[in-house]
Amino acid sequence: MLRKAVEKRITGKRFLHTLGVEKEIARLGKIYLPQNIHALRAAALLHDITKECTLEEQLQLCRRFAIKPSRADRLSPKIFHAWTAACLIKEEFPAFASAEITEAVGQHTTGMRGMSLFSKLLYLADYIEETRTFPDCVALREAFWRPMADLPPKERLPHLDRILLKSFDLTINSLLAEGSVIAPATIDTRNWLIEEFNTHNGIRESQTN
Repeated sequence: MLRKAVEKRITGKRFLHTLGVEKEIARLGKIYLPQNIHALRAAALLHDITKECTLEEQLQLCRRFAIKPSRADRLSPKIFHAWTAACLIKEEFPAFASAEITEAVGQHTTGMRGMSLFSKLLYLADYIEETRTFPDCVALREAFWRPMADLPPKERLPHLDRILLKSFDLTINSLLAEGSVIAPATIDTRNWLIEEFNTHNGIRESQTN
């Protein structure tokens, strides 16, 4: 039922991508959050429901939901659909408007400092789902799944974070190559991931400066 409702909002390749994210996040969920598969799949189906809105429509939704993009954010309009989708879920899909779903949808393009495991899984599924054929996506998908079968359980979370960090590096490098503005949240999330690695590995801040 949710899948059909989403199909009325997005079409063609975008809908196929959404189905790919749903499939990918179900695979990830079996490893990391098996108790949350249903919610993860719902988040995947809903994450791009405003993706096909024009920039003016996005700005209208921002005004409607009192979203206030910063000046830097306005130079990265592709990130707006994450925020507007998260708000629209609360209004049009209230049965799926849990905090974990709306937060994950709202963070799926830039990440967020302190993002939850649930949010990380949506972010990664969006990046590596099987219809993505960009070389970076293909390489990252292989880098994530190739060693998974041999990883002991205690290594699975660090592996996820390493792949996430790599995804942020790839995204930032691509934006730099295009001469595009990088959303502040993207940089902040990338730095937070490095801080987390340093903390877990016992590396003091003074050693990294």
